[in-house]
Amino acid sequence: MSDQQLHHIVIVGGGAGGLELATKLGNSLGRKAKAQITLIDKSKTHVWKPLLHEIAAGSMNPERHELVYFAQAHWHHFNFRLGSMDRLDRSKKELSVAPNYDEEGIEVIPRRHFNYDTLIMAVGSTSNDFGIAGARTYATALDTQDQAEKLHRRIHNSLIRAQTQSEPVRAGQLQVAIIGAGATGIELAAELHNTTRELAAFGLDKIDPDKDIKICLIEASEHLLPALPNKVADSVRAELDKLNIQLYMGERVTEVTEQGVSTASGRFIASELVVWAAGIKAPDFLRNLDDLEVNNINQLMVNTTLQTTRDEAIFAFGDCSSCPWPGHPERSVPPRAQAAHQQASLLVKSIKLRIADQYPLPEYSYRDYGSLVNLGTYSTVGSLMGALSGGRLFIEGSIAHLMYESLYKLHLMAVHGFWSTALLTLARMITRRTEARVKLH
Repeated sequence: MSDQQLHHIVIVGGGAGGLELATKLGNSLGRKAKAQITLIDKSKTHVWKPLLHEIAAGSMNPERHELVYFAQAHWHHFNFRLGSMDRLDRSKKELSVAPNYDEEGIEVIPRRHFNYDTLIMAVGSTSNDFGIAGARTYATALDTQDQAEKLHRRIHNSLIRAQTQSEPVRAGQLQVAIIGAGATGIELAAELHNTTRELAAFGLDKIDPDKDIKICLIEASEHLLPALPNKVADSVRAELDKLNIQLYMGERVTEVTEQGVSTASGRFIASELVVWAAGIKAPDFLRNLDDLEVNNINQLMVNTTLQTTRDEAIFAFGDCSSCPWPGHPERSVPPRAQAAHQQASLLVKSIKLRIADQYPLPEYSYRDYGSLVNLGTYSTVGSLMGALSGGRLFIEGSIAHLMYESLYKLHLMAVHGFWSTALLTLARMITRRTEARVKLH
């Protein structure tokens, strides 16, 4: 049977969920020529999104953790196409991918059209700046590897500038203001506290890390980590206090400028390095996808089979979807990596049944296994949920850190397999002994 006659599965978005799904479908259906699988993403490489704060802080070299989509597609029997989807024609079962341009604005790939039998949207989410004045111009988000590397360069250049200038460090020059005290903001703050001090030790003798380098978290809510148990939040807060990371709780940001951040209470926080880590929304283009139903943050509305409410041939999962949470009628499944992983596993079964024309499809029910917050070299805290704990079990320290690391290993095993992951882990353990602990450029 030729590729044109095979059932064509198109997956848009190569984040953790989309990549895992493409790999598993390729290894089963693609390898046996039972379906054609195409993955579309706007980037050439993949880095696990929970690692972006480490790349931004400089504690991780992204080149050692990148996965190249073209190579992954070759080894796992699916096709990869570079580009950004921007249009959909449901009547033709056709999607359109915008032209691709290089850094000089020269067109590399023209606009293309892809027909599908089953379309799966897995485009993730972006930070939600809520239209705050200046946020898009003066604050850096942490949605992509490029943004993380840009933030690292800005911080590194700021330290070098402060080292070489003749005048003293001015107010806000080396203050990093992180808007949003959720897990991402907190993990970034702790990682930056460590790496900025490591950087200052490499010949930046004019900078006093404790005096000149400041980090603060600005949060509109009165509560730190409101989605997690109080014991976890209290433990995290105690660690942040030890690091002298300033918390501004109950402060709603009203404007971001080149000089700093203004809040609704009238407070001005001087900072030339602002990071936006508050709120999420799905990509804006989803709002105009041939009348597919979306919510107020652009998430595609799906039912418990993960099929969109207005087209059973189109599925959506992960952060870009709003899926009902059985037992919680007023809530949808939270946008967490564990949910995307569970949904990807379910969709492998669902797509196979759909191709075989076997219905009904299985329904997704979210299982919460708990949450972990990693404070870099300082601590890891979290809570686990399940039958073994009889509810919530608070953990911290080395055990919590080991479990946090295991989440990444599970992702690697999903896309590389056990033995490749084991060899990659061993190689990184060896090379880390000969490398600087922080990226110096």
